Amino acid sequence: MTPFSRRAFTTAALASVLTACAGPGAGTAPPPKSSASSSPKTQTKTPTRPVPVEGARPLARSAPVRLLVPAIGVDTPVMRLGLAPDGTVEVPPVTADDRAGWYRHSPTPGQTGPSVILGHVTVGSYGDGVFRHLDRLRQGDRIVARLENGTAAEFAVTAVRTVAKSHFPADDVYGDVDRPELRLITCGGARTGDGYADNVIVFAALSGAESPTSGER
Repeated sequence: MTPFSRRAFTTAALASVLTACAGPGAGTAPPPKSSASSSPKTQTKTPTRPVPVEGARPLARSAPVRLLVPAIGVDTPVMRLGLAPDGTVEVPPVTADDRAGWYRHSPTPGQTGPSVILGHVTVGSYGDGVFRHLDRLRQGDRIVARLENGTAAEFAVTAVRTVAKSHFPADDVYGDVDRPELRLITCGGARTGDGYADNVIVFAALSGAESPTSGER
């Protein structure tokens, strides 16, 4: 990442982002205040510690243009997201044509580090969001990010976590890793007045890649 991108990425991590919920009038919430709770609420669909994956070598930087998650029927264009004025990560707009969004200050899918893609669980009066069933993913499920340069980066799910927003695990989501990884994030848990109480976070690691000229790597 460039120095600016790294600073922006760190800023977002410290802000502990996300409100990709899209209840009526939902937007990007301000950074949550610190909590005096002694332990975070954590529910898991799979173990919270990501399992090892025999990974592929890192890919060149190329922005994602489409995301496929076959196990839950996701096939969506991917838009680019930056930072909102309050320092949190932007979320995709609430529209009938819902789509996922890649946080452009994170690595691109396949680069070393955690690439971050956000999506709504619901989109107000339009109904289900693109990540409505994200919490149904399991270890080993396949995720494919199609990149601008024509490469298809394939990931395997290593963990799925549901965490309280007040205890968003910024270090786990944005912290340095020594291999190409992917984070898919949406909202979950109980409904609140303007959204949801929790975040669902999918962790995945690069397992292979296919380019339009060289075939599988």
